[in-house]
Amino acid sequence: MGQDNGDREEQENRIGTMETGKDRTDNTHRGMNGWLALSPLAVFLVVYLVSSILAKDFYSIPIASAFLIASCYAIAITKSRHSIEERISVFSKGAGDRNVLLMIWIFVLAGAFAGTAKEIGAIEATVDLTLKVLPGNLLYAGLFLASCFISMSIGTSVGTIVALVPITAGLAAETGASPGFMAAIVTGGAFFGDNLSFISDTTIASTRTQGCSMQDKFKVNILLAAPAAIIVTAIYVFLGQGVETAAAVQPIQWYRLIPYILIIILAVSGINVVLTLAIGIGVNAVIGFIDGSLTWTGWLGAIGDGIGSMGELIIVTMLAGGMLELIRHNGGIDFIISLMTRHIKGRRGAELSIAALVSLANLCTANNTIAIITTGSMAKDISSRYGLDPRKVASILDTFSCVVQGLLPYGAQLLMASGLASISTMDIIPHLYYPVALGIISLLAIFLRYPRKYS
Repeated sequence: MGQDNGDREEQENRIGTMETGKDRTDNTHRGMNGWLALSPLAVFLVVYLVSSILAKDFYSIPIASAFLIASCYAIAITKSRHSIEERISVFSKGAGDRNVLLMIWIFVLAGAFAGTAKEIGAIEATVDLTLKVLPGNLLYAGLFLASCFISMSIGTSVGTIVALVPITAGLAAETGASPGFMAAIVTGGAFFGDNLSFISDTTIASTRTQGCSMQDKFKVNILLAAPAAIIVTAIYVFLGQGVETAAAVQPIQWYRLIPYILIIILAVSGINVVLTLAIGIGVNAVIGFIDGSLTWTGWLGAIGDGIGSMGELIIVTMLAGGMLELIRHNGGIDFIISLMTRHIKGRRGAELSIAALVSLANLCTANNTIAIITTGSMAKDISSRYGLDPRKVASILDTFSCVVQGLLPYGAQLLMASGLASISTMDIIPHLYYPVALGIISLLAIFLRYPRKYS
């Protein structure tokens, strides 16, 4: 059986190579203009990167502004035989793509859920629970696992950092540990949940662009993230020996944990994510109305604030969808895929090229969700050409984007953590064990064809 599988893969690889060569031949005329077709991406990167460098602040330049300029440029360079109305129609087709719109609806509901959960005190209750059970000599490991659980529950690395880093600053003073080390514990754990959570932007983006379910992508991802988390936990157990100080917490209001627990149970059970989030929003309302933490207008206000917090991401998603549709229309996607896959000999090379694409995009945008959205369609095309499992591809997109984002000194997470701890991002990076461990395991998984079921 193993020999049969090997022969079949070798045959498929030869077919993929022949198809790649055929595409290069068929698209020679488009290759002449391939770089021009791709130039909107270059315009976006130049506008965003150069402006950010000049401003000395990567978050002073709205990414939506850079995408808008690049989108206008993409419309302008589209083949001249098309009228301006036709060019805008092509752009609108991409911006209003079915997958893009479904992604936006999920973003809206995820924002509303997060906003209402925060309003009823669910985040504070979760923090109190996880910190209360930390043994003194397992403080580091416990704090890492706490940040893993919280980020898994709330689906945002930034939210986890905001909740826990102020606590770690106090713990560092009590234990004598480095503030950068303590902040890195939380930051690493925050990316565990960002990578795996069913309500994380990266999970939504990676699964929607590859056309697979969240629970299937989770099954692949957990086989990579769990070993990395176990290794890092063991490191923290070793480093935490002798630490006896534990954080004091307020009495836990257990019923406020229900929304997060319910979201995880429903999502793992395979319930549609839209329905899951809608149920979560309703449960938040019931809890808030009963205990008095929410009024009718307060609930509506929390929903509005949550949706508003997703506003830029929604706009960027539509702009990116439209711009990429113009690039595809002009032959740019075929050109870059041909270029990136020119020396690919099989599935390993195809998976490595996808990992390289999303990593490069993340380096340039400092936003892992945007990196996935930008490269998702390219990854889908490579996946189709080389017969990759969409669940594995979605995992690669999410995992490598989180690895790069977790180590970026100008990324939102590290900037937030350093600001709350009153230190430099460079004080945190040397202690970021989890992103490094996850990156190494993810690369080994590609080379070793692991997990075999999805490879």
